[in-house]
Amino acid sequence: MSKRIQIDLPDELFGQLMRVAQAMGISNPEEAATIGMAEWVSRRKSELDDRDPNEKYVVNEALDELLEKKK
Repeated sequence: MSKRIQIDLPDELFGQLMRVAQAMGISNPEEAATIGMAEWVSRRKSELDDRDPNEKYVVNEALDELLEKKK
């Protein structure tokens, strides 16, 4: 299942989106925008997970422990 979002992009942003998409071999702006949104959401999700101690990855916990030992 998918949801539809319709957005108006400023000409400059649309142009940049198309340039990057073409360089990556993506032919349509919808696919490029979807990939960009997915990457943005993934980065923000990681940032939010890092704020919640219950959501941290084991690697982050190990790094935190090393940093604490160095203090």
